[in-house]
Amino acid sequence: MNTTDPLARLNQIEAQRICIIKPSALGDVVQTLPILPVLRERFPNARISWVVRDSFANLLEGHPCLDEIIPFQRRSSAGQWWQFLKSLNKQKFDLVIDLQGLLRTGIMTAATRAPWRVGIEAAREGSHLTCNLTIPDTGRYVPAWLKYWRVADAFGQGKLKRTTDIYLSDDDQNWAQKKLYCPEYPLPTLAIHAGAQWITKRWPPESFAAVGAKAIRRFRCQVVLVGTSAERELTGHIEKLLQKFVPTGRVINLAGETTLKQLAAVLQQSDFVLTNDSGPMHLAAGLGTPVTGIFTCTSALRSGPPGDKHELVSTNVSCGGSYNKRCPKRGPQNLCCMEELEISRVWQALHRLITREAAERTPKAA
Repeated sequence: MNTTDPLARLNQIEAQRICIIKPSALGDVVQTLPILPVLRERFPNARISWVVRDSFANLLEGHPCLDEIIPFQRRSSAGQWWQFLKSLNKQKFDLVIDLQGLLRTGIMTAATRAPWRVGIEAAREGSHLTCNLTIPDTGRYVPAWLKYWRVADAFGQGKLKRTTDIYLSDDDQNWAQKKLYCPEYPLPTLAIHAGAQWITKRWPPESFAAVGAKAIRRFRCQVVLVGTSAERELTGHIEKLLQKFVPTGRVINLAGETTLKQLAAVLQQSDFVLTNDSGPMHLAAGLGTPVTGIFTCTSALRSGPPGDKHELVSTNVSCGGSYNKRCPKRGPQNLCCMEELEISRVWQALHRLITREAAERTPKAA
C-alpha cells in the first residue's frame, strides 16, 4: 500500500464492507451517529456495520444508513471474546474506523485484517498501532462531537449537514406521550437527569431539586426524572424533595422504566432538559431539545453539545475540567466544585434557556 499520503487516498477508495467500532459510552455513540449519513453518501452501495455494546444496540435499530449492528458484550469469557474476534475476521471488511481508541477496540480492529484501518489521535493503550491511518486534528483536546465529525472531513463530506438521526417507533412515541400527558391542562415539561457514571460529575440531588422547584413555581413546569434502574434511589430522593418543596407540583419518576428508545422519546417530547454531563444530555441535544448542562470535572467546551441553543454551566475551581474520576482534593475541600457551582448560577442558566425558547416560540405580530 502506498502510504505517502494515505489520507488523500480516502477520497479514492471504494469500500464495499465498512465497520465502525464505537462500543460506548452512550454520549459518544450519540455523537458518532452523524457520520452514518456521511458514509452512506460517500459509499452508497457499501454494507455498513457498527460494533456497539449490547446495552446500546437498541438505540441504533432502524437507522436506514446502517445495515448491521454487531453487539459487543463487555463482560464475556475468553472463549466468547475469541469467537467474537473470529466473527469480525470472517466479515472481510474493506474499511474499519476505530473511534474508541482503546486496547480492546484496537484488538478488534487488528482482528478484522481490513486493508484500511482508520484511527484517531486521541487513541490510547497502544490501539493506534493497529491502524494504518490516523485522522488528523482528532486529539484529546478537540471537542468530542468535532473529533468524530473529522471522519466526514477525511472522506471529503465535511460540508454535509450534521444530523443525529434516531428512529423511534410509534409505540415508543405513544408510550412517552402517555407518560407525560397531564389530564388537567398542558404543562411545559422539564426533564431532569441527575445521574452520571463518575461521582465527580454528579451535582448534588438537593441542588437539582431546588432548581426543579424554582422551575415549577416560576414557569409551572412538570418535572420528569429520568435515569437507569441503578439511579432509582437518586431520583426517588429528588422526587421526595420536590414534593416537599412544591406539594402542588407534578413530578413523574421514570428512572429504570424506559428502554433507550423510550428514553429518547421522553427527551424529545420534553421542552427542556437539566442534566449533568452524561449520555442523556447528548441524547436530548441530538434530538433537538434545549439543554442546561452542568460541568464540574469535565469541560463544557470539550464535552458539551454543539450549537447555541444550550446553556452550559461550569465550575470555577482550579481542578474544574480536569477529567478526574476521583476528586483530587481531600478533607473539607473534597468535591468542593459541587458547592462552588451554586444553585443560583444553574437556575439563572435554566431561566435564560426557558425564557429564550418561549420568546422564539411566540408568534411575532404582523
